Amino acid sequence: MIDARESDNGPIAGRLRQLLLLILALGMIGTAADLVLLQHYEDAWQAPPLVLIGSALVVLAILWIRSSWVMVTIMRVIMALFITSGAAGVLLHYNSNSEFQRELDPTLSGWPLAVKVLSAKAPPALAPGVMVQLGLIGLLFTYRHPSLVHPSRQRMLEHSSGAQK
Repeated sequence: MIDARESDNGPIAGRLRQLLLLILALGMIGTAADLVLLQHYEDAWQAPPLVLIGSALVVLAILWIRSSWVMVTIMRVIMALFITSGAAGVLLHYNSNSEFQRELDPTLSGWPLAVKVLSAKAPPALAPGVMVQLGLIGLLFTYRHPSLVHPSRQRMLEHSSGAQK
């Protein structure tokens, strides 16, 4: 389990890291439940958010039990993919809504089209932005994570600090 004292910034930073992990896990579970209930897996373009959330939850469980620099690095990569997936999702939803709105009213363009697209209920154009938000929370969790000191560097630091005493 993550030890609040493990952080090089003291117990407060360790406790905040635990809270970020909890917020991230709850956000991912809620988002996954929403996507499943909406059947957001009907084609290949809809799969990445669920795959990423599943992968991230496995990594979070491992990090909760025992963190390592490898798992923190994997978490960073997954969180970067969350951000990419969210941005791509916003573009896909926007384009889908834009095409639909132009079919309904071919005269729409510019700002009026953007307003219609962004306020459409299905698919909600900005909903994939939650993946960006979760990715940023995940990256914040990994920021200056105490496990990011590579074991060989940790030994070197311990050795040099022992030599100074």
